[in-house]
Amino acid sequence: MKAAVMRAPNAPLSIEEVTISKPGPREVLVRLGAVGVCHSDVHFWDGAFPAEMPVILGHESAGVVEQVGSMVSAVKPGDHVVSILSPFCGTCEFCLTGHMSVCHTVNGEQFKRAPTEAPRLSIGKEKVNQFLNLSSFAEQILVHENTLCVIDKDMPMDRACLIGCGVITGVSSVFHAAKVEPGSTVAVLGCGGVGLSTINGAAIAGASRIIAVDLSDEKLAMAKKFGATDFVNPRNGDPVEQVKELTRGGVHYAFECVGLKQTAEQGYMMMRPRGVMTVIGMIPPGVNIEIPGIELLVTEKRLQGAVMGSNRFRVDFPRLVTLYKQGRLHLDDLVSDRIGLDGLTGALQNLKDNKGSVARQVVMFDS
Repeated sequence: MKAAVMRAPNAPLSIEEVTISKPGPREVLVRLGAVGVCHSDVHFWDGAFPAEMPVILGHESAGVVEQVGSMVSAVKPGDHVVSILSPFCGTCEFCLTGHMSVCHTVNGEQFKRAPTEAPRLSIGKEKVNQFLNLSSFAEQILVHENTLCVIDKDMPMDRACLIGCGVITGVSSVFHAAKVEPGSTVAVLGCGGVGLSTINGAAIAGASRIIAVDLSDEKLAMAKKFGATDFVNPRNGDPVEQVKELTRGGVHYAFECVGLKQTAEQGYMMMRPRGVMTVIGMIPPGVNIEIPGIELLVTEKRLQGAVMGSNRFRVDFPRLVTLYKQGRLHLDDLVSDRIGLDGLTGALQNLKDNKGSVARQVVMFDS
């Protein structure tokens, strides 16, 4: 199969022929139809997060099941599926208490092949590392069955793939992590793909005021399509004071969708007492968030994180597909461009450069 291989940070990805193994007992081979290019991929491509090379990046994918292992029961050949980077085992404490999204952070090894087995991906005798147990910048993926969710076959692949990361992270953080109440006020810091999805989720949840915060006026204009009611550009003054002025004291909920220390701290300070601040941006390793300790005590503000929207993806994905079909989830407006594998390096650079017109670039494969 053809795949975009990363051999060095900040270098062009090389399109190479990669050998993909046959499915093991609980593995599934999927031929991909579309893959979204996510800012999380950029964090590994530019070296902000470590990656063992050579590696195939990519994780926001949708496709059709081609082969299944002997013990697979969740999917069958011909099924249309969306992948996720947070698989679940189904037996640990987190799964059994309804917190499946955390499972992969403590049970990650069981979703990989054992060191004694042949690698899933290789080029000749060279092992190619699998990114987040997915490696979706390729024509096919070989994954554990608990990485996949079956969706309706009439769902377009270029919209379906977006559900697998950016959309589930933003929308489900609103529903599951923060539990935004109807009529409440919300601030969303960062209007990339995840931030726009968070805004969309807040609108679906019935928030009365949704304040989009971004340095790009182009992205703020996009945010209006997704349900934002107010717009704050930090270039025009202190964003905390701007939000407090708009809401007469602060918002009920804030979401940090950038992955920066500064925006996380600003989001916390934008809230009124009893507010809930949820960090969903990828803050780099070694970076600490600083907030006044007394604020936690006297205002009862809460600071929390949410990995992949605290999802239950086999329940959430079909619901998100339904919301899209109802016209309430604006996936069409998320797609900024459709490209091939050879356009990936440019797409990653666009995200790194924070181009204002870019929400989600999608790699399309020939059917």
